[in-house]
Amino acid sequence: MRKYSWNSFKDLIFRNPAAVDQDPHVDDGDENTERGNWASKKEYILSTIGYAVGLGNIWRFPYLAYKNGGGAFLIPYFVMLVVAGIPLFFLESAFGQFCSQGPINIWRSVPILQGVGVAMVIVTIIVSIYYNVIIAYSLYYMFASFQSPLPWSSCLSWADSNCSNTPIVSCNVSGVLVANLTQENSTCPSSNMTTVPVQSPSEQYWDHVALQRSSGLDETGPVVWHLALCLLLSSMIVAAALIRGIKSSGKVVYFTATFPYVVILILLIRGVTLEGARDGIEFYIGSQSNLTKLTEAQVWKDAATQTFYSLSIGWGGVMTLASYNKFHNNVFKDAFVVTLTNAGTSVLAGFAIFSILGHMAHIYKMPVGEVVKEGFGLAFIAYPDALSKLPISPLWSILFFFMLFTVGLDSQFAGIEVITTCLLDSFPKIFKSKRALLTITTSSILYLLGLPCVTRAGIYWVTLIDQFAASWVLLCLVLLEIIGVCYIYGGNRFIKDIEMMIGKKSFTFWLWWRACWFFICPCVIVVILIWSLMTFTPPSYGGVPFPVWGLVLGWCMAVFMLLWVPVIAVYKFIRAEGSPWKRLKSLCSPAGEWHPYLDIHRGERYSQDRCRLRMSLRTKPEVNVNIISSSWL
Repeated sequence: MRKYSWNSFKDLIFRNPAAVDQDPHVDDGDENTERGNWASKKEYILSTIGYAVGLGNIWRFPYLAYKNGGGAFLIPYFVMLVVAGIPLFFLESAFGQFCSQGPINIWRSVPILQGVGVAMVIVTIIVSIYYNVIIAYSLYYMFASFQSPLPWSSCLSWADSNCSNTPIVSCNVSGVLVANLTQENSTCPSSNMTTVPVQSPSEQYWDHVALQRSSGLDETGPVVWHLALCLLLSSMIVAAALIRGIKSSGKVVYFTATFPYVVILILLIRGVTLEGARDGIEFYIGSQSNLTKLTEAQVWKDAATQTFYSLSIGWGGVMTLASYNKFHNNVFKDAFVVTLTNAGTSVLAGFAIFSILGHMAHIYKMPVGEVVKEGFGLAFIAYPDALSKLPISPLWSILFFFMLFTVGLDSQFAGIEVITTCLLDSFPKIFKSKRALLTITTSSILYLLGLPCVTRAGIYWVTLIDQFAASWVLLCLVLLEIIGVCYIYGGNRFIKDIEMMIGKKSFTFWLWWRACWFFICPCVIVVILIWSLMTFTPPSYGGVPFPVWGLVLGWCMAVFMLLWVPVIAVYKFIRAEGSPWKRLKSLCSPAGEWHPYLDIHRGERYSQDRCRLRMSLRTKPEVNVNIISSSWL
């Protein structure tokens, strides 16, 4: 392994471009000696799997499966994966690999839609802010797990009178309260019993200790310093892993992308040996699966939504990671490997989650459905509560939260890589020799922007960003992406580009992909988008509604991200020359800079003469030359 002295480390960060002959982030064996390539196919696959497999696979999919008919939910989920998930993942991977550029420069193919790439980067920046905060939550809980017993296993000094390990009932006789009793020890007639609302120790620990949650978004409060320090640590780890770009992160993912599977298997093996585990699995995808749920449109909507978000389509990360592949890499096979692994991880994680939740329900003598939660409630309340009931509970808790930490890291790696890659591609002379400094600066800025999310109102900010930045905005961007690639750039032209990379394929081979790209995917996205907007409900957290100004801020955030699309389109239209029709036609045709990155891969279709011809048409629109402008050529 390459070793650095202090002087060489300083040289890596503050390198003088005039003093070097080669970019320190490019190896001698790279095909692309300017941008660099993955050191091996394994590093790309592991990085992409790590990016796709996020926290949603752990804390959202199992709940959706339980809510939407158990095992029956797998049918619409895999249908949506085949008709939308895999085709769109394949499209984005091929798009990035063909031109070896990030999500902004990639729109040289359709200059009028370059704002889509800018919007993707803005979304990634905003999401990276709060995703880093979730990693900090995981770190805090991991450190808190180095105690025995676990601090959330019982009601301690931080708890209030509403805290209880077991359900409490009140016994009323003739309208007079006789006693408050635990449900299991109560001798009160059932007709006189009423349940007293209580909170579990894990729920109060999350609110009172970990978050120190305020009463709402209006009450910001001070920074919660233990979370701020965990946020700083996670930012430093991300920066260190990306100090040499994909050359260093590609080595880190050998651990971060594989370790979660080890933990999931350990938790699964431990879970299925517990009493009550069978009940949990039955609730998940067992005999209680409800096939009649397949007739409900909401189930199909949830399946499609989970497919889009779990594969991270529309964020720019899939394109960015693929842009570092070698030109003739078989991106078609890679798309299947990554998407199917992602789906399998979701299903496997569900078994590990529900087996232990079943044990928790058995201890509390409650139905499994009453202990199941999603999102933060599952990861930081229900599951930690269940783990605290196991022998050697600190060990299982450390493993679980370290798994969440590594799962979050992989997704954060790709998010930072999107930002730095776009800056490097747009300003290579400025940043090429200062990539390490650029990575450290980016991580530092994201840390500072994340500090409001670790105040006492931080969880409300995280929820607000998640609701408005990582939801229907992405659907709009993916829809514009499909329109741009298939209908403006040209689906058949794009297929020929792919064949330049993976070889000639038959017409029947492409028939399915044409159907998905031109018809099925756009229809699915439009239906989900319209449905999401029609059924939109103002976000809240813990039953606390957001103030009006918070909702206005959320909508402004969403509009700001999408506004880049029309603004850049209008700007380019004004700057173009010729009549309005010729301007529009030139902006809907590939720019002269659109081609495979290296000359040896351009062939006849992207020869220098043809690229110069496209440039002449852009600068001299009066030249009436008919080049491959039709979207079907």
